[in-house]
Amino acid sequence: MSKDIVSENILSDDSENYASSFDKALMENKLVLKREKTTTCQINVGYLCNLSCRHCHLTAGPDRKENMTEKTAQQVIKYAQRYQFNTIDITGGAPEMNPNIEMLIENLTPLCSQIIIRSNLIAINKAEQTKLISTIKRNNVTIIASFPSINEVQTNSQRGDNIFQQSIETLKILNSLGYGDVKNSGLELNLVSNPTGAFMPSAQEQVEKRFRTILDNKWGIQFDNLYSFANVPLGRFKAWLKKTGNFDNYMEKLTGNFNPCAVQNLMCRNLVSIAWNGYLHDCDFNLANKLPLGGEKTHISEENALPRPGSLIATADHCFTCTAGTGFT
Repeated sequence: MSKDIVSENILSDDSENYASSFDKALMENKLVLKREKTTTCQINVGYLCNLSCRHCHLTAGPDRKENMTEKTAQQVIKYAQRYQFNTIDITGGAPEMNPNIEMLIENLTPLCSQIIIRSNLIAINKAEQTKLISTIKRNNVTIIASFPSINEVQTNSQRGDNIFQQSIETLKILNSLGYGDVKNSGLELNLVSNPTGAFMPSAQEQVEKRFRTILDNKWGIQFDNLYSFANVPLGRFKAWLKKTGNFDNYMEKLTGNFNPCAVQNLMCRNLVSIAWNGYLHDCDFNLANKLPLGGEKTHISEENALPRPGSLIATADHCFTCTAGTGFT
């Protein structure tokens, strides 16, 4: 078997047998999963978060101590300086809560065509974040905001009491700054919707149309794009699936919705993911599952080249999430 198909999957201690099923699905469809040119650098600045969302694949929350230090942040900047990434994508946890976030944004923005910050819409709207919002706007940072459901009860059930209304207020503030009208302001605001239970998401086009209509009609809120993704069976979401007896059925849904066409556009083909401690992974989900880049544990301070096209991508059971339905790109 070609090494591109990743037959030698590197599994974490709690992985199930679905990884071999993922390889089988690739083989049955005569597909290979290999790297192409690396154009995106994703940086996970830590698991510290002000929320403890039920669907979180990292089990992020207020009590997590894993947070990128200034030393590692400086190493990240040097790493980005060595290579020319088209996109730099900052995530967490809640990246707004990392004390080095403004320094990262200011230093990384000149190094790429697009810089992104992923927000839960709550941490960014704290009184102490006025300066951060100004930094984000001044640097034309694209905001990708988690907004799981247009249903208030469902969102609060997944994320916490009163989170829906707080999210609405934050979206209004971002709109007032020009976010959500990228064609005129240059400030891009995208939303991410996830199912609130153990089921697959609806068609993205339908979800976006519904969100756009309701948010505009009820609150006058605008956004640029919406992405609808399945939840990844890792971290807190995996624990919830097992606790409620939904894990096996959910995995069957993911495997049953395997879409061969989605494999060609997987983000891991063009992305390198940096953990809060500076170690490299193929994607944020592999980071959560402790699968190192290509199966070899490497720190950014030791890396002298980007992953070469055609090199190994570590896979496991959660990879079915990214190939289910329209996929996770």
